[in-house]
Order: sequence, then C-alpha cells, then structure tokens
Amino acid sequence: MPMIGAVIVPHPPLIIPTVGRGQERQVQATINAYRAAAKQVSDWNPEALVISSPHTIMYADYFHISPGAGASGSMAAFGAPQTRLEVTYDVELRQEIVHQAEAAGLQAGTLGERDPALDHGTFLPLYFLHEAGIDCPVLRIGLSGLSPLHHYQLGQYVARAADKLGRRVVFVASGDLSHKLRDNGPYGYAPEGPVFDRRVTAAMESGDFLQFLTMDPTLCDRAAECGLRSFQIMAGALDGLGVKPTLLSHEGVTGVGYGVATFIVTGPDENRRFAAQCQELERTRLAQRKAVEDSWVRLARLSLETYVRTGRRLRALPDGLPQELTDKTAGAFVSLHAHGQLRGCIGTTGPTTGSVAWEIVQNAVSAGARDPRFPPVGKEELDQLEYSVDVLGEPEPISSPDQLDVKRYGVIVSHGSRRGLLLPDLEGVDTVEQQIDIARQKGGISSREPYTLERFEVVRHT
Repeated sequence: MPMIGAVIVPHPPLIIPTVGRGQERQVQATINAYRAAAKQVSDWNPEALVISSPHTIMYADYFHISPGAGASGSMAAFGAPQTRLEVTYDVELRQEIVHQAEAAGLQAGTLGERDPALDHGTFLPLYFLHEAGIDCPVLRIGLSGLSPLHHYQLGQYVARAADKLGRRVVFVASGDLSHKLRDNGPYGYAPEGPVFDRRVTAAMESGDFLQFLTMDPTLCDRAAECGLRSFQIMAGALDGLGVKPTLLSHEGVTGVGYGVATFIVTGPDENRRFAAQCQELERTRLAQRKAVEDSWVRLARLSLETYVRTGRRLRALPDGLPQELTDKTAGAFVSLHAHGQLRGCIGTTGPTTGSVAWEIVQNAVSAGARDPRFPPVGKEELDQLEYSVDVLGEPEPISSPDQLDVKRYGVIVSHGSRRGLLLPDLEGVDTVEQQIDIARQKGGISSREPYTLERFEVVRHT
C-alpha cells in the first residue's frame, strides 16, 4: 500500500515570517495546523511527495508534470528573496505516472513548461515540510480545465505508479478555498463563498471525497475557489483506500479560506471508489435534464447529434415543432456545456435563415464543430453535453452604458464593420463595464477606438 497518506494545505505567502513580517499572526491557527500536518507527514517517513498546485503551469486539456531533475524557487515575488528552496524530482515516479496516464488515454506529461521555478502553491507546503525535517524527492503536478473525473483519474494513476514502483508516497494537495469570504478581503464578498467553504471543509472532516467531485460549478465559480481540482486529484490517489480524516483548522479572517486536513490511510476499502459513484450521479442528472428539454433545446441536440454521428446536417425539421419556431425569424445562439465548462457557443445576431428553427439547426452544428476555441465535439461526448438556446430580440441603439443591465440585456459593441456581441446573464459577468469590455474585445475593437452600443433581450431555453 504505497499511498500512505495525504494532506490538504493552503498556500498564503503571508504565513512565512519573512513575508508576513508579523502579519502572519492573524492566521496563527493555520500556521499551527500546518506544522501539525507537516509533523504527520514526517511521521509517515515518505520516500516521495506528490504535490498538486493550482499555480504551476496549467492547460485546458492537458496535465503538466514538471520535467527535469529538480527545481528551485524563492519568495522573491513576495518581498523575501532570501527565503529559498531546492528540490529533487522523482524522475522514475514521474515516468511511470505519465506511462499510466498515456496508456489510459489521459493527456498528461512534461511538455510545455514555461517557468521551471517552484510556484508559491508548491513552495509553501515544501517550506513547512522541510521545516519538519522532510527531504525526500518531489513531484509537481498542475491542474487542468478537464472534468473532475479526469482529475480523479490522474490521482488514480499516481497511486498505480507508486504501487508498481513500491514507493511510499504522500500526496500533498495545495489549494486555498473561497477567495470571497469578507467585504474587506482582497477579492470582496460573495454569498457563495462561505457556502463553498462549509461544504468543502465538511468533506475534509468526514472524508466524503464524492463531495469534491460533485460540487456545483456555478457555486465554485462565484466563490472564486482555488484548490478544488487539487483535492480531486488527491481523492483519486486515495481511491479504494479507507482513511482517517482530521480537519485541523479552517480560517477566513483575511477574506480567503484556508483549510488544513490530514488523511491517514487505514487499509483497503472498496466502498471508497468514488469515480463510479460520481458517474452514476452525473448520468442521472443529465437524464433528468434531458427529459425536460423544450422544443428549442431538443432541436439543437438533434441537429448536433445528427451531424456528429452521420456527417450530415438535418435535411428536414422534425414534426410537431411550435409555430414560434417554424413561422418566425430571429438571431439565435446555441451554447454547449460539459462538466460545467463551456464547450462551444456560436450564434447569429439577426436572422440568416427562413425560421428560428433553421437558425438553431445551423448554429448548433457550428457550436459543436466550428467554434475556433474548441476541438470539434466527438461522438463520445454527446451524452455529456448540456444545451442552451438564446433567441435574440431586435437590437436597439443606446446612447449610454447606463441603459444596460447585465442580467436583462445583451450588448453589441460596434466600430465600423467590426462588431462584438455578448449575451446577457452570463456567469462571471457582473458589471456593465465587464460586459462592454468583453464584447469589445470579441469584436477586435481596441480600448482607444470609439464605438457604438446596442442592446437586446433574449428568450433563453435550457
């Protein structure tokens, strides 16, 4: 049983004395808990540490594992260049993890490193672990834009690699919690912040790692969390193992949530195979959502699925569509999401076909196959997609941003022939200024160029 334990730790530079310069005392409970967690790791006497960090190199569809024989880093970016560390990487363990991932078709490896220096998400845990006398080889893993299950699977391959090599490994999941716990914090307050922290720390305390995999993506985004995907990899590394969980501390006095927890492996436990449980819950949720889709969304789904499976567009509309779809014309956007992340979005600002129905048929295919931000949707993804359709009202010119409301109105920003559009009520777009800026950039309009504004309403179908 080479996976001998795991810890969850935060990474606020403040808690290093040369950085905090006395301010670290405001989070003394976190520092005390950190040292207790480091003492636990020291007692395990690991032969290697695997650290997942949100602040090392990250790609949308690839897990980056740091290459080379080792790395160094300092707190120079936080005013303490004298505080430095050097580590040796476990090359053999890295090679085996990459082999396990590639054999399973998971994109992971050492390509694309932009900065070999230790990031602070890795530096902070190592600082306290070295303080506790731990000096074994390390492996640094970044996060990705892939699904929670992909992160869990990477953790499983870490465990399999450790098992094959007979390496006693401790997993260190570096990550802060919500960044929006207090009005006077650096990122402000959102009501979802405390909710997120309560749910995550409850999972830490109980050892219910399924909660890490099934957290509502909207809640996570609004809470501005940092470490959840790091915790998901850790959960996978402990797949099929019983654990004794201990939540050592949770603080949010700076406006950012810091949680420290340890997980002592107690032996095999087949009831703790969370990937299958997560997949079953997701299948049920998607089936329930699909069962209540209206005609607009069903048409978008049919259009894309027909194209992906046959390579041909729909040649005729299905029977029984509402007249509002077949007898009216309007611009329409089709958006695709998978695992809570955008998977494609294409639309038209005004009618380009003979009906709203054909507008949806056209744009659903384009969203899945021609959005330049994403690769074309594959057959294996179709059952995982969630669709929404926005039917646009007639745009009207406005003279001032004061006439916009990000929840009610979309915006079109124009300069000559260049136009950028942004739909209303989008996740993460909270102000009119944000809305205009994003639309302007989408249209290739610089901040120095004059522009005109139009607003429009939509009817959203989900």
